[in-house]
Amino acid sequence: MAVLRTIITVIFIIDCIALVALVLMQEGKTAGLGAISGAAESYWGKNKGRSMEETLVKLTKICAIIFILLSAVLNIKF
Repeated sequence: MAVLRTIITVIFIIDCIALVALVLMQEGKTAGLGAISGAAESYWGKNKGRSMEETLVKLTKICAIIFILLSAVLNIKF
């Protein structure tokens, strides 16, 4: 059991680092002064579903789910 717990802990640490990196790579959600002049409706704003930003959001959600599951598993007393 100690080997399995060590492997899960290593995966958990890698997931934590990936989650922090993904959150830091994302742009802010505020429109700022661009919303006043209408600059928010750019090409990237219209095609956000296919952009790199949407990919980062999806990967962040996946890493967060893995984080929660691994946290629960590591909290179980063997």
